[in-house]
Amino acid sequence: MTVKKIVVGLALSILVVFSLTSNVFASDYGKEVDVKVMSYNIYHGVGLDGELDLERIAELIQNADADIIGLQEVDRFYGDRSDFQDQTKELAKLLDYHYVYGANLNLDPAEGQEENRQYGTGILSKYPIIDSENIFLSSFGNEQRGLLRTKINLKGVHVNFFNTHLGLNVPERDTQVEEIIEVTSSIEDPSILVGDLNAEPDSEEFQLLLNKGNFVDTFAEVENSNTFPVVDPTKRIDYILTSPLIEFTNQEVIYTEASDHLPLVTELTIRR
Repeated sequence: MTVKKIVVGLALSILVVFSLTSNVFASDYGKEVDVKVMSYNIYHGVGLDGELDLERIAELIQNADADIIGLQEVDRFYGDRSDFQDQTKELAKLLDYHYVYGANLNLDPAEGQEENRQYGTGILSKYPIIDSENIFLSSFGNEQRGLLRTKINLKGVHVNFFNTHLGLNVPERDTQVEEIIEVTSSIEDPSILVGDLNAEPDSEEFQLLLNKGNFVDTFAEVENSNTFPVVDPTKRIDYILTSPLIEFTNQEVIYTEASDHLPLVTELTIRR
């Protein structure tokens, strides 16, 4: 083979590779997906009527057309109060969703039972969950808290979805917020953080999460967005936060007596 033919062959090869690479980037560039997200403290499935009813919660999620849901106060084989249910799994079955569970309390089995009694948070997703981890947060001898981290494949766009339930006193929450920021700030993909933060919007710990954590409060401009208690709610302590470049619309607090908190939903547009 002559030198001229070798040079021409290499040039054609480079052209083909460049063409294929350009097509890959062209197909990915500007891709966007819409997703509806919910955060809901379900109080282990018990409503204001004192009835345990996961089907009622599943129906609410279905009617809201939520794609990804962060659940707090979720039981797994915990006890009589929730009929020893694996609640995240049961809701996933009812909805035909993917799910992960994060046990923040992991206690010995109840008498006559084989499975450990667990209490924590769960995530339900219409889309595949490709990675997950439950990260314990400092709780100083109080009820253990955690950050349930997942990576979800939204039609080819990978999104980090976090769910948490923070502690009951300010020093505890301050530390937990710092730890959450440390985790989330090391991740480049678009991020969503939901949960019961037990903190109101003007609190120092919540403002720290927005400013240092670089999150956006999707309900900041929404009137009457209190979530607790259910009847005549006076506090906004449940949130859906996002990375700055994620667009949001149609925020709503849903009235229901299926728990002692009100669920909230918002529609997000995520671009690659």
